[in-house]
Amino acid sequence: MDEMEWIHRHPKAEDLRVGLISWAGTYLTFEACKNTVTATAKSLGRRQTWEILVSNEHETQAVVRLKSVQGLYLLCECDGTMCYGRPRTSHHGCFLLRFHRNSKWTLQCLISGRYLESNGKDVFCTSRVLSAYHMWTPRPALHVHVILYSPIHRCYARADPTMGRIWVDAAVPCREECGFLLHFRDGCYHLETSTHHFLSHVDRLFSQPSSQTAFHMQVRPGGLVALCDGEGGMLYPQGTHLLLGLGCNPVRGEEWFILQHCPTWVSLRSKTRRFISVIYDDEVRAASERLTPMSLFQFECDSESPTVQLRSANGYYLAQRRHRAVMADGHPLESDTFFRMHWNCGRIILQSCRGRFLGIAPNGLLMANATLPGPNEEFGILFANRPFLVLRGRYGYVGSSSGHDLIQCNQDQPDCIHLLPCRQGIYHFQAQGGSFWSITSFGTFRPWGKFALNFCIELQGSNLLTVLAPNGFYMRADQSGTLLADSEDITKECIWEF
Repeated sequence: MDEMEWIHRHPKAEDLRVGLISWAGTYLTFEACKNTVTATAKSLGRRQTWEILVSNEHETQAVVRLKSVQGLYLLCECDGTMCYGRPRTSHHGCFLLRFHRNSKWTLQCLISGRYLESNGKDVFCTSRVLSAYHMWTPRPALHVHVILYSPIHRCYARADPTMGRIWVDAAVPCREECGFLLHFRDGCYHLETSTHHFLSHVDRLFSQPSSQTAFHMQVRPGGLVALCDGEGGMLYPQGTHLLLGLGCNPVRGEEWFILQHCPTWVSLRSKTRRFISVIYDDEVRAASERLTPMSLFQFECDSESPTVQLRSANGYYLAQRRHRAVMADGHPLESDTFFRMHWNCGRIILQSCRGRFLGIAPNGLLMANATLPGPNEEFGILFANRPFLVLRGRYGYVGSSSGHDLIQCNQDQPDCIHLLPCRQGIYHFQAQGGSFWSITSFGTFRPWGKFALNFCIELQGSNLLTVLAPNGFYMRADQSGTLLADSEDITKECIWEF
């Protein structure tokens, strides 16, 4: 069977949301209890997140509506006051969005012609004369662990730590070097590689963020972004090897990238500790003792359903076929490519849509034979493209704070949790300074432990997971801002985006 060309998936709707920052550095916010819109918040949360719905787009402008995560729209009333709700007419709630060269946006009410502005607290539409008070800075609201895809070159950005460069030449984003952390600080962006180096203005990686690693970002609805230095230079792939660097002459829009949440790639191992691998084009076996590109699978899972699809690096999905064999020749919408997942202490059990459980036959083939799962049907699962986790919960990112000695779960800037695998599905959590996470008798965490503890990770979606802490309880986000491990059941506060 011929190898399928890797098809880039469009970003999910939740990855296209943005926060809008006023001239005063505060975010456009919907106040759920007051039916009003303000600009007082100083960090990006759920109430500061907006989906940009485009009805008509040109090169420098678009007609849009702004939709909150509650499903209600930003509306301008006749007297210039702002609220949110349901549009009453076809143009009610429509704005002319203009993209400016300084990476700012302006939003002009389509009915009144007045611009959306803020005084640093209240938000209103009263002036038809454009000024600096009408400028809004868009900030992508997706998780900070991202990939960059070039639609012109049809490749992904890839860091090369040995050469200190970033290339745009990866056909499949299955390796950790395709993942980047996008930091937002003081109105600028810093792009950090998986080895914790930073893209700079001088075509080499820096070990620390600085003014030389700070970029401005132009944002377009639909996930398109372009990075620039603010002095006329744009980042784009250059030369025959597609080195990502600053230049002044991008052609055909090659400075634009699609910004997406970093996908989850995993490896699976049988009880004999052999990797599940695709061999002979589409045959799937527990054959290799070494991890190869054909042992990697993209973990695609809808959080509303307990089923998963496993997409191999050849572009096809695992699917149950005749005689109960599992082959790597499936297509996205085939029912035979969906497997129900069950978890047992960090090990995954996969059940085909016909009810049988996947296991390893005596000849090494992956088969859907068992009517009841046993040790042969349990697979060890490890992250293949994540040496660390960045966790975001209901109230913000997990990280440390100068004002607290306990790990918090409401931070605007995250900490990296370095993963040290010790058994299948079991990890040690290491803080950025090299010490380990420790747990107190109250179920809270500190980042300076001397001894490694076991944390059990179970995937709940394509980029969602739960963590079973060493005390036997699930880790959850508390509204107070303190990270806790005290939940016996999986609740919404126990689900972490990573």
